[in-house]
Amino acid sequence: MPAYAAKPAKAPKAPKAPTFDTKRLSDEVKTLSSDEFQGRGPATEGETKTVDYLIAQFKAAGVQPGGELKDGKRTWTQPVPLLRAQISGTPTLSVAVKKKARALTQGNEIAVRAALDGSKAVSIKNAPLVFAGYGVSAPERQWDDFKGVDLKGKIAVVLINDPDFETGNGAFGGKAMTYYGRWTYKYEEAARRGAAGLLIVHETDPASYGWATVKNSNTNTMFDVVRDNPRASHPALEGWIQRDTAVSLFKSAGLDFDKLKKQAQTREFKPVLLKNVTFSANYNVDSEVITSQNVVGRIEGSKRPDETVIYSAHWDHLGVGQPDAKGDTIYNGAVDNATGTAALIEMGRSFAKAKKPQRSVVFLAVTAEEKGLLGSEYYSAKPLYPLAKTVAVINTDALDPGGLSRDFTTSGSAKQELLDDLIATAQKWNVTYAPDPKPEAGHFFRSDHFPFAKRGVPAVSFGSGEDKVDGGEAAGKAEAEAYVKDRYHQPADQWEPTWTFAGMARDLQIIYTLGSDLANSNRWPNWAEDSEFRATRDESSAERTGK
Repeated sequence: MPAYAAKPAKAPKAPKAPTFDTKRLSDEVKTLSSDEFQGRGPATEGETKTVDYLIAQFKAAGVQPGGELKDGKRTWTQPVPLLRAQISGTPTLSVAVKKKARALTQGNEIAVRAALDGSKAVSIKNAPLVFAGYGVSAPERQWDDFKGVDLKGKIAVVLINDPDFETGNGAFGGKAMTYYGRWTYKYEEAARRGAAGLLIVHETDPASYGWATVKNSNTNTMFDVVRDNPRASHPALEGWIQRDTAVSLFKSAGLDFDKLKKQAQTREFKPVLLKNVTFSANYNVDSEVITSQNVVGRIEGSKRPDETVIYSAHWDHLGVGQPDAKGDTIYNGAVDNATGTAALIEMGRSFAKAKKPQRSVVFLAVTAEEKGLLGSEYYSAKPLYPLAKTVAVINTDALDPGGLSRDFTTSGSAKQELLDDLIATAQKWNVTYAPDPKPEAGHFFRSDHFPFAKRGVPAVSFGSGEDKVDGGEAAGKAEAEAYVKDRYHQPADQWEPTWTFAGMARDLQIIYTLGSDLANSNRWPNWAEDSEFRATRDESSAERTGK
């Protein structure tokens, strides 16, 4: 493995690579994030417009259809069946302290998700609340936050992130988030234990985003892949509560929230019942199975067409939701992820203009990333091209549409040869690698490369750097922090006429070169020897080598 912190020698000059048109990138982001596309929500008119637009752009770029086979021919899409659920009307939510009820307002003190366990109605009356630490059961780390507590008929209350987040050291590897820190895991574990529901206490630092993001992401329409037994993955009630609300409830039960939180950072922690405090919820759920679409373009390989390099990005955003302070209800998703989607279109254009690669190159625009990586999860579970012969996945999500940076980053810093290749490629442009600046935010589990990675496919999600040519790291960090605070998952994530797209155009040269080099080689990059994904990849080695 290379010393990632090392500064590369200054490159004499950048290698040959296609030029990416900044005006075209800007126009595509502007179109995709316009109000006309209604925030690109799955299974809405916004999806229809987005899918039609992507197909038209891919066709004009010279890319061939790469979707499902019909009558022996590839179409432009892969249908993705999804369970869609939304709460009918306003949910009735309350807590009672010594039987004295207090209403909780959806979106303010609490954010409850539409049930994804198949329930058409959720009716919970005076359920006991149990504080279960971080909600983690990790036998391999000798960690159990539950200690045999019976959660049937109860609501578990848990903390976000890992037990190591605040201390920076311990059984979970320090600051970098493990999958145990992700909210998806915590809901799954609550379902496995038969809980009536689970509430996650929101705190901005360990969540890595503010309450506005939680509210906007959880109080609108929910989606999930269609499951044989959804109750095995989802409790009836899933939600988040504000920290101040949680502190108040703990105090009502004679408990000190901060003291219990410290206890929860140790193996000795035992679940605690909030005495004389109960929770009630009542609402109907409108749910049905709908079909969304992954859009798939392809350039067929000239020598080994059955071997595939994938570029991916999610086309969806949050659609239409709750109004912001200005009354805007359209979540345009310009940075997240009209930028990555535009990158996919232009990557397709560049490969279509170039000499045909030896291996096939696929351009995969996936649906429902914002609902839990569902489009990429569906593709990787039911791949159109075998995962064993998928060389790599290069994902683009929320790229910086501004000026040039001296560095780049990735979502998470999992050790793998694909990352080594990306670092070496970027050095040709004198661009350095900055490891994920916030590994505690769990970005590795939050982007569309992850469903591929967990199935062994080498995968990386490219991120724009923060060391700006104009303004340095201070300017880059300030921009990134302002985006998360004021725009991320909010209606304010809109196209700006001041965006130059200069940095993005250069970054696309780097990832084009990485993919092109792989598509014109016999190489099969792998994970590091000690990676949790290595064994899964190695299991399919015979399909690649014939041995």
